[in-house]
Formats: sequence, structure tokens, C-alpha cells
Amino acid sequence: QVQLVESGGGLVQAGDSLRLSCVASGRTFSIYAMGWFRQAPGKERDFAAAITWRGGSTSYADSVKGRFTISRDIPKNTVYLQMNSLKPEDTAVYYCATKDLSGGFKRENEYRYWGQGTQVTVSS
Repeated sequence: QVQLVESGGGLVQAGDSLRLSCVASGRTFSIYAMGWFRQAPGKERDFAAAITWRGGSTSYADSVKGRFTISRDIPKNTVYLQMNSLKPEDTAVYYCATKDLSGGFKRENEYRYWGQGTQVTVSS
């Protein structure tokens, strides 16, 4: 198993920045990629960004491209989501997740392990 713990959420104003962190533990050698998803109140959980663990290739949702940056620190088993120019519509619970196999990044069922989520609230 892989355990994931997110941190870094909070309440910010529109235009501000936040950096989320997700620390992985356990069978981290099995990780092919890590992703960030988000779920706004009353909405489905949506893909935000992903990164392959060894190669560092990235993928972003159109809604965050150019504002969010995903990165990873392999020795620390940590993935980050730097969020700039935040908007009220970015308000959501943000989850990190791991996937074991290559393939697509944008569907929840591609991912095996999930963290508990961290709340991001952006006020206007």
C-alpha cells in the first residue's frame, strides 16, 4: 500500500498563491505517477495535474494550465502543486493520488491510492 498525506491548503484571496504538498509513504517504489484532483462543493472530483514519478512528464487540466505547476521531490517522496493567480472557482478540496501503470492521467479510476484531501478556499 501507499499512504498519502496532503497539506498546505487554506483560505486566500483571489490572485494569491498557495503550495500544496503530498507526502507518500509505504510501497513508493510502485508509483508510476502522482496526480492532483479537486472537488468543489456539489460537483464531481476533477483532474487538475499529474506528473510521472521518474521522468517528470506533466499533464494539466485546461482550467489550471499556466497558473498551476506540479513538481516532485523524489528523495522526499513528495509531490507539490504550486497554485498561482488563484480564482474563487479554484475553491475545492484537493486530493493527491498515485497510479501504478502508464496510460492516461485524467480519470479517477486510473489511480489506486488517495489522500484525505486538503481544503483550498479562495475569496473574491
